[in-house]
Amino acid sequence: MMGFLSKLLTMGEGKQLKGYRAMVDKINALEPSVQELSDDELRALTPAFKERVANGGSLESILPEAFAAVREASVRSTGMRHFDVQLIGAMALNDGQIAEMKTGEGKTLVSTLAGYLNALAGKGVHIVTVNDYLARRDSEWMGRIYRFMGMNVGLVQNGMRPASRIPAYAADVTYGTNAEFGFDYLRDNMVTRASQRVQRGHFFAIVDEVDSILIDEARTPLIISGAGVKASDTYRKFAQAMFGLVRDEDYEMDEAKRTIVATESGLAKIEARLGIDDIYADPSGQMANHLQQALRAHFLFKRDVDYVKINGEIKIVDENTGRIMEGRRYSEGLHQAIEAKEGVRIREENQTLATITLQNYFRLYEKLSGMTGTAMTEDAEFRQIYNMPVVAIPSNKPVIRKDENDLVYRTIEAKFRAVADDVEERHAAGQPCLVGTVSIESSEKLSRLLDKRGIPHETLNAKNHEREAHIVAQAGRLGAVTIATNMAGRGTDILLGGNPEVLMEDVLRERGFNPDLMPGEEPEEGAENTLPAPSAEDRERALEESKRVCAEEHEKVLAAGGLAVIGTERHESRRIDNQLRGRAGRQGDPGLTQFYLSLEDDLMRLFGGDRMDSIGRMMEKTGATDDMPIQAGMVSKAIEGAQRQVEAMHFAARKNVLEYDDVMNLQRNAIYGERNAILDGKDLSARIEDIVRDEVESVVSQNCPDRSASDDWDIRAVNLWVADLCGRNDFDAAKVDHDDDPALLADAVTDYLLGVYREKEEQLGADAMRSLESQVMLRIIDVRWMNHLQAMDYLRVGIGLRAFGQRDPLVEYKEEAHAAFAELTASMYEDFLRTLLRLQLAAPVQQEEEASPLSGKVSYSSPEAALNVRMAPQAAAQRRTQQGQAQRAQGAPQPQQPAQRTPYRKDESDDPYANVGRNDPCPCGSGLKFKKCHGKDR
Repeated sequence: MMGFLSKLLTMGEGKQLKGYRAMVDKINALEPSVQELSDDELRALTPAFKERVANGGSLESILPEAFAAVREASVRSTGMRHFDVQLIGAMALNDGQIAEMKTGEGKTLVSTLAGYLNALAGKGVHIVTVNDYLARRDSEWMGRIYRFMGMNVGLVQNGMRPASRIPAYAADVTYGTNAEFGFDYLRDNMVTRASQRVQRGHFFAIVDEVDSILIDEARTPLIISGAGVKASDTYRKFAQAMFGLVRDEDYEMDEAKRTIVATESGLAKIEARLGIDDIYADPSGQMANHLQQALRAHFLFKRDVDYVKINGEIKIVDENTGRIMEGRRYSEGLHQAIEAKEGVRIREENQTLATITLQNYFRLYEKLSGMTGTAMTEDAEFRQIYNMPVVAIPSNKPVIRKDENDLVYRTIEAKFRAVADDVEERHAAGQPCLVGTVSIESSEKLSRLLDKRGIPHETLNAKNHEREAHIVAQAGRLGAVTIATNMAGRGTDILLGGNPEVLMEDVLRERGFNPDLMPGEEPEEGAENTLPAPSAEDRERALEESKRVCAEEHEKVLAAGGLAVIGTERHESRRIDNQLRGRAGRQGDPGLTQFYLSLEDDLMRLFGGDRMDSIGRMMEKTGATDDMPIQAGMVSKAIEGAQRQVEAMHFAARKNVLEYDDVMNLQRNAIYGERNAILDGKDLSARIEDIVRDEVESVVSQNCPDRSASDDWDIRAVNLWVADLCGRNDFDAAKVDHDDDPALLADAVTDYLLGVYREKEEQLGADAMRSLESQVMLRIIDVRWMNHLQAMDYLRVGIGLRAFGQRDPLVEYKEEAHAAFAELTASMYEDFLRTLLRLQLAAPVQQEEEASPLSGKVSYSSPEAALNVRMAPQAAAQRRTQQGQAQRAQGAPQPQQPAQRTPYRKDESDDPYANVGRNDPCPCGSGLKFKKCHGKDR
């Protein structure tokens, strides 16, 4: 159905390409006149273009001239001239589409055309890559073109300080990874001053390897976490309880769907080992979560497949690229459970401070585009989720690569022996081989086989990804053998005969130089590599030698048949298989691809179904030995059917993540919108009266109903609320002349609270009060939002169980999330008032505070920051207790808290905590809020 939908939606593609070709003719017609311009005249076109756009000219009207100018700038600055098909690809990008271009067609160069054109609007263009290396490489390499045309180029890298990020985002074009762009967006919505924000909006983005970023990585949301609760002992105890459990007896597991559950007997065994009567009796649900994560860690997640253990740390392996996902940790306690399993130090469980899915982050952009070599199989998903159709761009030269039929063996061992035989034969003939595996385990297994045969080779996986680009760039040299996990190294071309510029670095090292240093540059003090920098002449001589060697090998590799790509297993996604195939036959080069499979492969075993059993029986009947492969259409259909099944399952998983995050996205936009308005100078004082009146009317309506006699009103509850709100006990609602009208009582309470507010304003000064109002509101928003995210995390973990009660978990989640957000916003303003009205002047501090919005401090951005207006928690709590005791001793009426706003607490004369607000610091001095300490069970 999805395939039919894609075909239906792409029926007009031919007409679109025809229009693009007509535009190419216009651009080519402008080329002679552009070539006649001097460098300065060519550069002067940029401000002229910007002026036309500023005066209302559309980007489309400027496109032919801008593309012609960029093509000429590229020739002069890099020596590369855009092909006509690259102009077509750039037009697709400019139209907010995905340009599917085969490997080696120069997608990196294509992005400069659309990037330059859209940067003329002055709103900034983001070019998104899959890793920091490619972002840095492309910003330097393609940056020459932009700089030649008078534009600024920025680069965002992992670990950069905020001060360096601000100018990077202020540039006309900014390069970075999807994670850096996404995390900067989240961090921008956690700052306490407008000047601390680094991004300046989301106008236009070009996503390189768009399928990898927007499909493969979209199942994992971006999360900024902070230190949370320590529970290392609990994780260790659960880890120990997992040992010796038997599958199908103590637990049931579905590897295909990645689900696992303890059986009744298994649960009893685990509870006995832990000394717990009933894990599910824990009202917080934390024990049940510990159980689930321990089961997953021990039986579903495998070392060197899902994660690696390096220097006492557990690091996640990206299942799609084979790279280590630096800085990422599994959520919901899974990472800690794996650390306990592997016996390494268990880090603190983190609390979510901010989160967003990649889908919702990239949908922030006014215009989004992408490019890749393999996207057509996911066309329907790109259209449905991102509103981005896929356009297949014709190749510059016809593809002459030969794709062989799959060879299927009975066992994995026989398959790997056949792969080793094939590699050995091709290596002896000088044909370079790129061998693709789906896991680190498989790559290391094949590596050991080749070692035994004495075949020199490079192994590229998550354990040595630092050398990724260098290894892949030289994979096309004569007789080279390269093993790569899930085709890591995307974005680096494999040139037949080798890459001269990369080889030059090896030549310089052999000659005693450090190629990473520029001429005249000295090694850093204490650096491991103390070799001197090569001179310009040294570099030139090394490059000439490299070009000669690569040219000689190029001819020999062509004669040997070009690059041979060998797959050791079919990936769950056809798209990943196509990525591997696409490494051979670039730009009209010869090449060959061959996949080796076995009936024991995970894909065949888990998703092949009855067809795989039939094939196995057929091989037994025909007397086929383990070393005899079969090639049959039945096998190909079974494999394709299995891949479609997995693709559909993964699409459903990504869509499920998005559906849940869409619920949060509306709330996130509301919270972030309010924060940004405050940062941009929103005057909260203008709303103080409305906020006070709304809060007062809510409390009065709850405790003094309009249609009931005043004798039945709960005046004590109103008094207690007022006292709790402002920390004073000089208001008595019983003395108000309300004439049985709750509106008059509300007016009196409002006037009293506004009077308290104005007193504070006079004490502090208007400017200081404005600054404090903003900072207090920001802090309350952040703390409340954090708590809300944590509550939603716990809700999300257990919401699926409601399906057993014939209730839709998503509908239930939406309803509870909506109710929780309503409670958040309702209580947020009450907290805001309580904080403002309770502020007390203290001794001035010597310097302005710098604090995180989540640190628990109020930070100030005005000259009045010298005023320290925080109350001392214990002193304030003790004062409230003393005031309450004094009132009781004098027989003063004690107000009662309104039951619907906070749980009722008994008012006992000997209770020192009777008048402590639930959100106030506990008087015992623990540092916790009262509701989480002595008020926990009240």
